[in-house]
Amino acid sequence: MYTKNSKGQTSVFNDGYIKLGNAIIIQAVKDYRDVLKKLNKNSENSMAKHTKREIEGFFHSSLFGMITTINPDMLIRKLNEEVCGE
Repeated sequence: MYTKNSKGQTSVFNDGYIKLGNAIIIQAVKDYRDVLKKLNKNSENSMAKHTKREIEGFFHSSLFGMITTINPDMLIRKLNEEVCGE
């Protein structure tokens, strides 16, 4: 996030937080893709089912909403289409 101080100068103070937020989202997406692939191979994999629910919970969390404006349902749908063809 770039902000202007009282002199009108741009600050990159929050840039690190933005990068961290982006990295969190990217990792969650990678983890979700991986778990969908595991479930495609074995739909009864209880650990993968649990992980999938956890990641979906994160996608619908207030933290996710603070980090990004991405619609979580759209993201989940797109990832399922990409990995599972659904």
